[in-house]
Amino acid sequence: MEVVDVEGLLSPGFTDAHVHPIQGGLERLRCDLSELATREEYLAAIRAYADRVDAPWILGGGWAMPAFPGGTPLAADLDAVVPDRPVFLPNRDHHGAWVNSRALELVGIDEHTPDPPDGRIERDADGRPSGTLHEGATALVSRHLPRTTGADYRAALLAGQRYLHSLGVTGWQDAIVGAYSGMDDPGSTYRDAAASGELRSHVVGALWWERSRGVEQVAELVERRAALTAGRFRATSVKIMQDGVAENGTAALLEPYLDKCGHATDNRGHSFIDADALQDAVRALDAAGFQVHVHTIGDRAVRETLDAMVGTDPERRHHIAHLQLIHPDDVPRFGELGVAANMQALWACHDDQMDELTLPFLGEERAGWQYPFGALHRSGARMVAGSDWPVSTPDPLAAIHTAVTRTAYGEPGRAGSEPLLPDQALDLTTAFAAYTSGSAWVNHREDAGVLRAGAVADVVVLDRDPFAGPPEEIGAARVTSTWVDGELVHH
Repeated sequence: MEVVDVEGLLSPGFTDAHVHPIQGGLERLRCDLSELATREEYLAAIRAYADRVDAPWILGGGWAMPAFPGGTPLAADLDAVVPDRPVFLPNRDHHGAWVNSRALELVGIDEHTPDPPDGRIERDADGRPSGTLHEGATALVSRHLPRTTGADYRAALLAGQRYLHSLGVTGWQDAIVGAYSGMDDPGSTYRDAAASGELRSHVVGALWWERSRGVEQVAELVERRAALTAGRFRATSVKIMQDGVAENGTAALLEPYLDKCGHATDNRGHSFIDADALQDAVRALDAAGFQVHVHTIGDRAVRETLDAMVGTDPERRHHIAHLQLIHPDDVPRFGELGVAANMQALWACHDDQMDELTLPFLGEERAGWQYPFGALHRSGARMVAGSDWPVSTPDPLAAIHTAVTRTAYGEPGRAGSEPLLPDQALDLTTAFAAYTSGSAWVNHREDAGVLRAGAVADVVVLDRDPFAGPPEEIGAARVTSTWVDGELVHH
């Protein structure tokens, strides 16, 4: 037995219950815009990348919607910096993409192209595509992208894993294991990494549910579960995306969105799967032994998903992710049904995206229903946590800071310094537990996320004790070393 002296606070390792490490790793290896903030910074970075990299397409992503009027960047801006090659850059939430005129021309998108049923092409006053694609419209371009090689995916997984380890994440649930948003199915990448030993963390893969199909795909998913599960990788969950996002009007709402003048529109967003079909899917998956992991942003999507989970087996540990808008009547149903609340706490604060692209279109009453983590916890819901990286940073300590303070760490003087619905804050112990024992539990790993004799040695060392200082400094804590199964993976 080896005894290691550590300097700092020893903590259970963090488990990210909703993350996309291969997608995030690819963006880090390509034209990565995730650390930038303005239109000018994005265009300078894209120009520099295009000058440096001789590739047929310019790929990457990570731009933020508030950097552009209405959240919709223009092809003309990209044309000025990359006129000769097609550009495809998903935004941070991966519910939209920025493309240039060469990409639109290459795939044949013009003023005569209809919007797909599950998406929208942003257009100018004359009906011509202006450069932003929403939801399913991104597939009009992404299906034409050059194939990413197996070696590229392997490099992306290892880059993503290194980054997660550097932030103290010792295990995770990959929220989409399937072909999506221009990416091939990463299942074989995980399987091969598990076989070679390069996958150092224990990972659950959420197999992608094709929303254009029905329960006939359950048998195929059962086969994929058996084929992919090996070593530290288990393909035992299934991901369903029930709606879009509020910022582009595709989150599914019970009542209509408002316009800029506060009047009701005729838009209630998109339920990507009909409520009856969703119920059939969830119950078939539950019967086949799968955990179901559902993306919901709007209150209608939450209600449809909870309705579909009535009568399912709590031991499957089904969970609903994001939870931006929940009707108060549905908050206690999580605990009653045994459905875990998978929070992306970092989003529960004031920022430009919230204040400019969300609040005006929800209205005062619904604005008060956002990210009700405190109410969920008080009503008996099992709380788990994830980042949705590369949508936002995978730093658990930043997310825990926001869960407790309802502000973003390190942003004094901005709107982010004012708490968003502070009565929905969690205490530090509960927030920490959600990111450690809670998320480990949702991955069926009760022996992880805790410090006790007999537990696995998935641990991190922090440079300070977040419990000893003021709440305003929780986000200042940093990881100095990370250990998985007692082996040092980051220092």
